[in-house]
Amino acid sequence: MGGVASAQADTEHLRGTVTKVAGATITIQATDNQTRTITIDPKAMIMRGNAHLTVRDVKVGDRVVLDVDRTGSVATGVELETAAAAPASRAPQSQPPSAQPSQAESQQHDHMQMPAQGWQSMQDGILFGTFNRQGSPRGDKEFVAQNWYMGMLMRKMGTGMLTLNGMFSLDPATVGKSGYAEIFQAGEALGGRPLIDRQHPHDLFMQLAGVWRIPVTDKTGFTVAGGPAGEPALGPVAFMHRASAAENPTAPLGHHTFDSTHISYGVMTAAVDHGPWVVEGSLFNAREPDEDRWNLDFGALDSVSGRVWFRPNDEWEFQGSTGFLKQPEELEPGNLVRTTFSGSWFRRREMDFTAIAAGYGVNHKDQGNHAGFFTEATWHRGMNSVYGRFEAQQPEISLLLTDAIIDTPETRALRGTVLALTVGGVRDFVHTHGFELGLGGNVSVYGVPDVLQTGRGFCGTTSCVLGAGYGSSPVSFHIFLRVRPPAPMGRMWNMRMSQPMLGHSMTTEHKAPALARGFPNALE
Repeated sequence: MGGVASAQADTEHLRGTVTKVAGATITIQATDNQTRTITIDPKAMIMRGNAHLTVRDVKVGDRVVLDVDRTGSVATGVELETAAAAPASRAPQSQPPSAQPSQAESQQHDHMQMPAQGWQSMQDGILFGTFNRQGSPRGDKEFVAQNWYMGMLMRKMGTGMLTLNGMFSLDPATVGKSGYAEIFQAGEALGGRPLIDRQHPHDLFMQLAGVWRIPVTDKTGFTVAGGPAGEPALGPVAFMHRASAAENPTAPLGHHTFDSTHISYGVMTAAVDHGPWVVEGSLFNAREPDEDRWNLDFGALDSVSGRVWFRPNDEWEFQGSTGFLKQPEELEPGNLVRTTFSGSWFRRREMDFTAIAAGYGVNHKDQGNHAGFFTEATWHRGMNSVYGRFEAQQPEISLLLTDAIIDTPETRALRGTVLALTVGGVRDFVHTHGFELGLGGNVSVYGVPDVLQTGRGFCGTTSCVLGAGYGSSPVSFHIFLRVRPPAPMGRMWNMRMSQPMLGHSMTTEHKAPALARGFPNALE
């Protein structure tokens, strides 16, 4: 973790290995081979991952990062890494090389430390310049540029932490009102008609929110979050923030089954975290944004949701959530109840990482229930990434075939599952001044239910519509140039709006290829 690497005013960041614990005093051997004895301030926050600890939990052999008052050798903050305790009789210098902190770990912990006073900033973003070719008679080909940028400001306020979030996208200009082509996708509206076989663009204002967390006890914290644009406590991490989907330029087909509420205009959330558990509840506006993507579309906070997270360690994360969405669809009257379950696993080794996620969700509507499942993964080594996604999605069949809302007993009885498998890869060829430039591509193949393979007509109360089919085996592909801006504090992967920042691990990226875990979901 690299000796004393940075300092602010009267505080220094000290890194090393614990060699002795005596009451409220610990002795460490820093990686510059100096031995230091430090007293832990009784009010100091002691963290290991997402768990609040006490001095009694500090063991010989632990690797630590300390915020130390220069004037009195008193630690005002302690961050412990997960590491096997070394026997008390063993001198620190006798540890094997693998137990010594790496340069990358040192850089990561430089970024992890929050200043005692003042603001600290963090940023991330992505731009895909994509040639998109969607197969089947319903497909299209085009060039689009999906993008988003996010910035955060953080500072300690008393015993708590305040975070201000802003997330923006120029999709309305670079993708257009109709979004980008994606067969079997449905959701939102354009020109008074459902938007079918296209993924809608993000709005300019994706998030404008604040998060404030205060510790209640050594292991418990309370968080309030909200703002004019944000995400309620519903569903897994939104797809653009999942490390498992970090290199994939397209939204999942199940976006409107899992995480479509990640842009809600009006959100209030409260959360309690205790050890590995986080319980959240939200009031929010569930109405989908209109086709004017440049403004804020406020509405009554008349939808509710609840979510429970379980993080047994820094690699695994599980959630279960449910929400009542009041009149979410512009063209389809009625309410919706959404329930989701998901799990993810993330492991990194210096510049390399592997991320896997899976989820199941179901929308309960007056017109019937529609469920979806996804699993996805990204494997990154050196300058190369390989990724994949598999989905099984139950769409609204008549909506896909006719591009119209037709609610009859016949359409309600229609059932079918679309299967989609995507595999792809990215090769980074430029890393300069923090920018990451890569060239990538993917291919998607589909399993199409019989009812969607050929055209079929449907009659509503006033008219009849004849729709076109997708064929039996469509194939789609993308070729893209991916650009990421500098992110000195780490990539904002695996993050959510209401995630408490203080009290949860903030693993960050190395200086070269993208690998960051970000602080898991401080907004995500």
